[in-house]
Amino acid sequence: MHPPIRQRVALLAAALWWGSLTGLGFVVVPLLFMQLGSPAAAGAMAAKLFTAQTWLSTACALLMLLLVLNKKDPAAHAQWAQVAIKFVVAGLLLALLVEFGVAPRIVSARAEGGNLRLWHGLGSAMLLGQWLCAGLTLWRLSRQPADTV
Repeated sequence: MHPPIRQRVALLAAALWWGSLTGLGFVVVPLLFMQLGSPAAAGAMAAKLFTAQTWLSTACALLMLLLVLNKKDPAAHAQWAQVAIKFVVAGLLLALLVEFGVAPRIVSARAEGGNLRLWHGLGSAMLLGQWLCAGLTLWRLSRQPADTV
């Protein structure tokens, strides 16, 4: 028996979320810093990519929430509440906090000589937290029986 379409779409959204964070954070951005001539150029490009990642993360998280916050199927909602919804919400909040709270301070610290190391470290830690939330969501969704989500 095939899993319900909602479960398949939610699993795909979780996979896209985690995979995109993995590719960007562990492959693309390090390559930028290795291949581009200056850290400033690499940082500027990385900032644009992280902004795009924020919107992709937001879309994936909202799609997953819409799939499970369906009043027509309380069993699916109850299962999600126990399984993954807390990770989806936490990851979404981390993505938005990095974009609207930390990223502007990184830009400001670069321009005005502020504490760049602090804000960059905080942003990196929050990105790692988002990556863990996405990974736990994917892990939990991929192990659920087909009739529960």
